[in-house]
Amino acid sequence: MSTGSTHPPEPAEKAGAASRNTLSPQDWLRVAADVLVEKSVEGVRVDVLARTLNVTRGSFYWHFADREDLLQRLLQGWKQTQTEHVIAVHGRHGVQAQARIHELAGLPFHGASALRGGAVELAIRAWARRDDTARAVVDEVDAMRLRYIEASFAELGFEQQQCRNRAFVLYSYMQAESLFRAQGSNEDKAARRAFVERLLTHQPMPF
Repeated sequence: MSTGSTHPPEPAEKAGAASRNTLSPQDWLRVAADVLVEKSVEGVRVDVLARTLNVTRGSFYWHFADREDLLQRLLQGWKQTQTEHVIAVHGRHGVQAQARIHELAGLPFHGASALRGGAVELAIRAWARRDDTARAVVDEVDAMRLRYIEASFAELGFEQQQCRNRAFVLYSYMQAESLFRAQGSNEDKAARRAFVERLLTHQPMPF
């Protein structure tokens, strides 16, 4: 990875102390995600983020040990909000398998939040192609999502290999809709979604 400075400022730096009270770690992580989308991970540097937030570099070190700490928390925050949180919400609300599959198929269409989430995910996947640490987190997220989707199909009565196959197809469809969001009208997208749901939840006739 390219480096920003990892040396903390002198404790007497006044602007850092002032910013400690006005900026949270989430403010830094939000801007880091913006820069990641716009410039790639090489552009995520302490000085760049500080300029964007209009503060000195010193305030960064109230919240993060160094740039690597920021990047790790960016990856873990993405994993939590885009995967663990979705699974937890479904669990709390007792969403049934058929409704869960319907909702998962619709995640790429959730307006501005889906657009933002898709852009960040694409940037993280690009980062993962060149960095082993990011790759490990992406692989973990993919495996977690696939297991969750497999479990949904298992609840519908499919055998294990069928669950795996259908989960992979549904997950690939979700990724494709996020990546190719300019393809087709809203009606086209709704029709594709309905087709995929029917295709994957249909119990095949025995031979």
